[in-house]
Amino acid sequence: MTPEQIGIIGCIALVVLLCSSMPVAFAMAVVGFLGFAAVVHWNWHAAVSMMTLDLYKTFASYSLTVIPLFVLMGQIAFHGGISRRLFDAAYHWLGPLRGGLAMATVGACTAFGAICGSGPATSATMALVAIPEMKRYKYSMELACGTVASGGTIGMMIPPSVVFIVYAILTEQSIGSLFIAGILPGLLTAFLFCVTIYLQCLRRPELGPAAPSSSWKAKLLSLRGAWETLVLFFAVMGGMFFGFFTPTEGAAIGAAGTLAITMIKGQLSFAKFVQSLKETLRTSVMVMIIVAGAVVFGHFLAVTRVPFAMANWLGGLALPGWVIMALITIFYLIAGCFVDALALVLLTIPIFYPVVTNLGFDPIWFGVMIVLVTQMGTITPPVGVCVYVVSGIERDVPLETIFRGAIPFLLALVVVAILLILFPSIALFLPGLLHP
Repeated sequence: MTPEQIGIIGCIALVVLLCSSMPVAFAMAVVGFLGFAAVVHWNWHAAVSMMTLDLYKTFASYSLTVIPLFVLMGQIAFHGGISRRLFDAAYHWLGPLRGGLAMATVGACTAFGAICGSGPATSATMALVAIPEMKRYKYSMELACGTVASGGTIGMMIPPSVVFIVYAILTEQSIGSLFIAGILPGLLTAFLFCVTIYLQCLRRPELGPAAPSSSWKAKLLSLRGAWETLVLFFAVMGGMFFGFFTPTEGAAIGAAGTLAITMIKGQLSFAKFVQSLKETLRTSVMVMIIVAGAVVFGHFLAVTRVPFAMANWLGGLALPGWVIMALITIFYLIAGCFVDALALVLLTIPIFYPVVTNLGFDPIWFGVMIVLVTQMGTITPPVGVCVYVVSGIERDVPLETIFRGAIPFLLALVVVAILLILFPSIALFLPGLLHP
């Protein structure tokens, strides 16, 4: 068999293993190892050497240390009560509007995403904080749970973002530039989510009754709960933007700053600190193992030359570049319904990245598009991880109710994707200031 045929068989085998519920990391590693051995005529010594070297390079990678640091930053912020104070501030300003508590949840998700970097973690945090309040004010659980599940996805776009970090490592792009590029699309997404909530409540007022108005004194006092997030965000992102430190150093500063703030305010007990470390360890190991498996599988795909063959085929189609980009986006939207977001990125970037760069698209802009379509995948059935996170916390709410509540927000994400394709400067304006 030719290497290309072996590569196609390997891709099919991977799909079969994923459908059999084998963990994504192990499925990619097994197929990559056996496929590479087949390509080199069953030279087991070469296959073992390849896998050993790839695993070592992944776990010894200095650039990957940014993942556990940013995860730790988010965990400490959650256990230290920063997320609850963010919601309280958003509630005082937006609560009196029809659907205001849901809008406040979107605002809190956006702010917490600036110190978390994980969509599921943001959804879990806001589910614990926001849904009880929306229940108290007689909000529809369809709107409440749909808002929390969808709002959590903003944490994937607003820097720091784990998906941006993984994309940067796979494509050798600047983590700092990708972080900066995600700011305006993230804010645009939050704005359109609020518009979506407003339009729903305008049509069906019973979905989100207005909460009692807050006095100006209460509104101003509530802002005291948001200063920590602003300080941390501008310290980390400002330092990277002006070149004072690298993303890894910024992650360390963010984690240390979050720990210092919560300890000074006496809001992080030793037990909560230990819990933060445990959750950080669990999440970081999961991400690192998936990345390691994807590196092995990517190495196998590289020697089969399947990605390059596909890139040449797509590039040779008599279609405008934007049409091919739209087809790639549709592929991600459909595949995201069946494959975990991070796994999908790791599996497909080696295939589509050469296509996109050959067509002349900016790799930073493509990174933003990748994060956007993975956001869609986290709220679409059957593998909508953010929906499952909310369902796991609100067990009395049927899963189909949460998915139904997330559909209007999915349409908002489609609008964001269209705007990014039509106006790439939305993503590239700020990185252009960083590297004129």
